[in-house]
Amino acid sequence: MTAQLIDGTALAKKIRVELAGRAAALVARGHRPGLAVVLVGDDPASQVYVRNKVKACADAGVHSVLEKYPEALTENDLLARIDALNRNPVVHGILVQMPLPPHIDPRRVVEAISTQKDVDGYSVLSAGELFAGLPGFRPCTPLGCMKLIETTGVSLVGRHAVVIGRSSTVGKPMALLLLQANATVTICHSMTPDLTQHTRQADVVVTAVGRRNTLTATMVKPGAVVVDVGMNRTDAGQLCGDVDFPGVREVAGWITPVPGGVGPMTISMLLANTIESAERCAR
Repeated sequence: MTAQLIDGTALAKKIRVELAGRAAALVARGHRPGLAVVLVGDDPASQVYVRNKVKACADAGVHSVLEKYPEALTENDLLARIDALNRNPVVHGILVQMPLPPHIDPRRVVEAISTQKDVDGYSVLSAGELFAGLPGFRPCTPLGCMKLIETTGVSLVGRHAVVIGRSSTVGKPMALLLLQANATVTICHSMTPDLTQHTRQADVVVTAVGRRNTLTATMVKPGAVVVDVGMNRTDAGQLCGDVDFPGVREVAGWITPVPGGVGPMTISMLLANTIESAERCAR
């Protein structure tokens, strides 16, 4: 068996066409969606991520405001800027690019963002809304993973899903979204004694630990759906995920590639959350 690819790039393009239509409808009513992206410091990877997000906004008809600050920016000054963005009616979403310089507390920054503009879905209140099953913004990467799984046509109802990783940004919200879709969910992590015991029983596996070859072919149930959130480098410097892609592809039924899988969907879900925020304001 050779797994079918879950093409995140193609799905993201399709979704962005739909989002552009929603944005155009808002503009026609005098409500242009707006996203403020805040970058502190000169981290090269962060600059690439921010550039991709700004370009995606332009392609979807979302107005973006890029605010770049030196690494020496104080925490208080950053919090003051976020407060101003919270009160700006033309800004519907606020994204502060991580990581921040060591002297700035990322949790204080995230909690300073208005819940109505927390399009990353990272705040404690957003997490609580997800936990309680209430309407709110879901973290972009887990939400993108759910969209990718939907394209397989595999129903999650009653299926066993294993999430490898327990971060607050991916692992935990991923498990909650799968649970809301009526899957039976197991969360595994670095202290799980026998990872293979769990993954071999899984109909769906989502890996999000940032370590190469976390999931190999012998650990996968034949025909399973495998979603790889990891972003790593091979010894040759090539991008790869957490999954041993060549081996697992011969066992799984569906698999996401790296790159071209989850990554494009994360940005698309950021746009979707921003446009949803603008739609709420326009009601």
